[in-house]
Amino acid sequence: MAGSGELARHWQYTELPGVDLLRARYIHKTFIRHTHENFVIAAISDGVEVFRHGGGDVSAGAGALALVNPDTPHTGRAGVPEGWRYGAVYPSPEVVAAIAAETTSIRGTPGFVSPVLDDPHTVGLVHQILRAADEGNALAADTLLRVAVTRLLRLNGGPLPQRVVPTAGDRVAARARAVLEARMAEPPTLEQLAADLGTSPFALLRAFRNAYGMPPHTWLTDARVRRARRLLDAGTGPAEAAIAVGFTDQPHLNRHFARIVGVPPGAYQRERKNVQDAGRRLLLPCDTWQNRSLQKTYAPERKGLDRKGNEPPRRERSRTPPSYGTPSESGSP
Repeated sequence: MAGSGELARHWQYTELPGVDLLRARYIHKTFIRHTHENFVIAAISDGVEVFRHGGGDVSAGAGALALVNPDTPHTGRAGVPEGWRYGAVYPSPEVVAAIAAETTSIRGTPGFVSPVLDDPHTVGLVHQILRAADEGNALAADTLLRVAVTRLLRLNGGPLPQRVVPTAGDRVAARARAVLEARMAEPPTLEQLAADLGTSPFALLRAFRNAYGMPPHTWLTDARVRRARRLLDAGTGPAEAAIAVGFTDQPHLNRHFARIVGVPPGAYQRERKNVQDAGRRLLLPCDTWQNRSLQKTYAPERKGLDRKGNEPPRRERSRTPPSYGTPSESGSP
């Protein structure tokens, strides 16, 4: 993408099990409708992100957080011409539930009430988590994650809605989903699937959309990328993973993977492999883009960077610099 200036790094830190990490600057990136198995806690440093959530568009600007519960369909795109820059943590439901049980009075399954929260303090905490992970500071990373999640749950948390008794349409949708999971590499047509389930194509389409927030073909693409991530985590190569989950070839996987995860599968897998060598790697103190560990950061086009690979300081100066230290009292559990 000529002149895009986009950067992204999606990785894990071994001392934060059950948590994915992301730093990114996007301008033209458009995330298709998808879900995550983990929570999304995205802290916006600059610009504006717009994402569709719950039937409407919402926006998060500098100093705000975009918050998405697991298995909740959403999209993502720039809300201003200069795009948006952010850091994100993706804690698993188990991680969030354990923190909620220890530090909040939420009953039931904890989650976020609103998809956007204006809270510069927690935005700073998220960037501090990422910096601590970069520097190999396990004590700081773990502490700051717990403080940030606790604060978010106290400010914007509550029990997720309980599942109601499934309707006939819900049961048909669940059966259709099971068929698609079992036949991911060779799925049936909508007409064939509906006939096998004893319903009509449009009735199945309505039922599936009502149950899962997206039509079957969109859900299948999302599910394929999820399964491809597991294969990549296990060491399967991108080309082999693409065929295994039903994409025609690696470029087909690349296109959808980048539009859901934010980086191509090769860059994603390299960071997973780097986790195994983290103990032998020297990570230097850094700000958002200046750590040498970002040499393998996904960057479609590096035009416009200076000779050292840094962004021009005036344009890219963050409103919430990711320095970190002892959490303030207002963010303590």
